[in-house]
Amino acid sequence: MTTIINFISGLLVIAMLLQATGCQTVDTTHTQDVGSPKYPPSDPSQVQILRTEPTRPHVRLGEVRAEPSSESVDVSKIEEALRQEAAKLGADAAVVVYDRTEVTGAWVTGPWRDRSVQPIEGRVVIAIAIKYQ
Repeated sequence: MTTIINFISGLLVIAMLLQATGCQTVDTTHTQDVGSPKYPPSDPSQVQILRTEPTRPHVRLGEVRAEPSSESVDVSKIEEALRQEAAKLGADAAVVVYDRTEVTGAWVTGPWRDRSVQPIEGRVVIAIAIKYQ
């Protein structure tokens, strides 16, 4: 009996840990600009996160988009996700150009004739991946 209780207790602890950390994800995508040069992936740890366009000569590679799963996701986790995605394009830096909460989807509930639509809002961060010349 104690083995079963210990097993269930262990599962509950694991479930609580997954719930506490599992909600802290950042979905990312990237789009390479048409006609932009292609580079091999860069080291994500070397990709800079910038808030303004650098004066140093550079070429634009594409756009990187990050959508945290909740407003409580730490900024460092969002920046790391941007670094990882920009590195896939071979970027040296990612310049954040958009950081807002916007409607990202909708919940539709109710019967066919009397449906209710509730907007789903989420944070969206967009950065431009660049390569220094």
